[in-house]
Parts: sequence; structure tokens; C-alpha cells
Amino acid sequence: MAHRSTSKDLNLKWLELFQICAQKGTLQAAAQESGLTVSTVSYHLRSLEDHLGVALFNHARRPMVLTPKGTAFLRNIDQALQSIRKAKAEASAGTLSDASFLRIGTIEDFDSDIIPELAVYLSEKMPGCDFMYHNDSSHSVIKMLRDRQLDLGVTTIPSESIRDLKDRPLLRDPFVIVLPQVDDRSLTEIVEGRTKMPFLRFSSNLMIAQQIESQLQRIGLSPPQRFECTSHQTLMAMVAAGAGWTITTPLHFSRAKRFHSKLRMHRFPGKTFSRTLAIVITPDCSSALVDLIDSKLRSLVLQHAIAPLHQSNPWLSDSFTLVT
Repeated sequence: MAHRSTSKDLNLKWLELFQICAQKGTLQAAAQESGLTVSTVSYHLRSLEDHLGVALFNHARRPMVLTPKGTAFLRNIDQALQSIRKAKAEASAGTLSDASFLRIGTIEDFDSDIIPELAVYLSEKMPGCDFMYHNDSSHSVIKMLRDRQLDLGVTTIPSESIRDLKDRPLLRDPFVIVLPQVDDRSLTEIVEGRTKMPFLRFSSNLMIAQQIESQLQRIGLSPPQRFECTSHQTLMAMVAAGAGWTITTPLHFSRAKRFHSKLRMHRFPGKTFSRTLAIVITPDCSSALVDLIDSKLRSLVLQHAIAPLHQSNPWLSDSFTLVT
């Protein structure tokens, strides 16, 4: 390794990129995460190593592996970087025009109408800010928040503690039964598996599927299944075609507008249950920013989901609601 450089001060960007590379394991992944080119990321890493006079990575290994000194250095800067981010967020709280970069993760439930409109709104309110939007499952969004790969997420609140993250509950979304419009069999018979109509499930790795499965086990039901997938639109298409029935939520149902004429939504029979969607943030996220996003999201959810479904399904008015 070259002698320690004295011509440059330690650069915060070097530290942030070093942390990302250590988490991601490759220059390509770090470049994608940071929005820089691979050559730029490599240059910054080399500059940091030259400045320190030590090798932080074993560059001959793929994926990249930290050296013992690199591991110790990462451990020492992790807390420092978090403190710096928190200080920057607190310094800019209430002055959103100063924000320069924001990473938002959302679940699929909001990606048709709500998130695109939120993105336009935020770009107008924060003209000097660069945005990164990431769409993924609730589990993945929460993990990325914990790993500080996102600043803010809109996701389902898990049953377990979210530990070092903060949440601001947004929407109560009850589980409902959705059947084909033409079906005239008893709802209870269908749910209890006393008909040949199969249950169409969400993929078991999704948080919503785990919540549904837990409830079915609690009430002692195990309906016959024929189909499982991650896409709610696909589930709605299958139900609309008469291939089976499913358990979903009004928010999901609201996104399947082209199938509504062929579907019927019903209150879950017996003991009802619901999920709560929330804005989940890292501890260093600006409170002014959270207030701005929370206010706009509530307006958009009310406009695109709650109001239309309350009108067409008045029985949802006491259960499908914003959390105040």
C-alpha cells in the first residue's frame, strides 16, 4: 500500500462509499446504490485507502472482502456516520429546500396511483433534492431501512418489533373475501372449504400471506388451494375468471379497477382481522420531511382508495380508515 497521503483531508463521501461497498460486496452494487459510476466508486475507495495508508479490502477476492483493518475501520465509522446523518437531518429540519438526497421504499400496494403522485409532489416541494424510489416487499423494505439503504419506507407494520426504526401508523386495512361476481354459493361454505372452489393464495414469503395464514390457523380453517403468486393483480384476474376465491384487503382491491365488474368483496366472516400500514423511518430522518410525506399520503390514500370504496361498499366505513 502507498504511503499515507497528506495532500487531502478525509472525505465524507469516501466513508459513505466505503460503508456501502462493505455492505454490498461489489463495486457494481455500490455504484447502483449510490448513483455513481463504477470507476468513480473505485477512485473514491482507492483515495480512502491511500489517505489511510492501509488496504481496507482484499481486492483480489470476489465478492469484495474486508481486510482485518477494514473490518475494524468499518466498526468504528458506522456509529459516526449515523451521528453525522442525524446531525445533518436535524440541521435541515424545517428547511426542506436544503435536502439533497432522499431514498424512499414502498410496497406494491401504492405503486399505481399514490406513489407516482407523491413523487411529483415531492419533486416540486424539494426542487434541489435527488430522489431514489425502490419498490419491494414489506420484509425487504424494513431490512433496507435497518441497513440504512433507505431513509423512509411505506410498509406493513410487522408483528415483531421494528427495534431501532420509528413508525407512524397511516392506514387500517381490514382483510376481506373476494369472490367471482357470478358465484352464488354461501360465503361460509366457500371459506370453510365445503365447496370445490379453491383458495388462491399470496406467496408464502410475503408478509400479507403470513398474516392471512396465521388467522386461518387461529380459526381452524385450511381451505383447499390451487394457486399461489406474489402479484395481487394476477390473483384478481384469476378470481374474476372464476378460477377461485381469495383473501385480500380493500387497498389491494382498489388497485384492481379493471376487474371490479367481475368481483364481489365481502367482510371476512366471523372474527375480523386487519393489517396496519405505516410510514417507517430511520432515527435520523427529518421530522419536517415525515410530516410533509405523511400529510400528502393521507390525502392521496383518501382520494384514490378510501373514498371510492366507502361509496361502493358502505360497510367498509368503520374498518377501512386512516389511523389518527
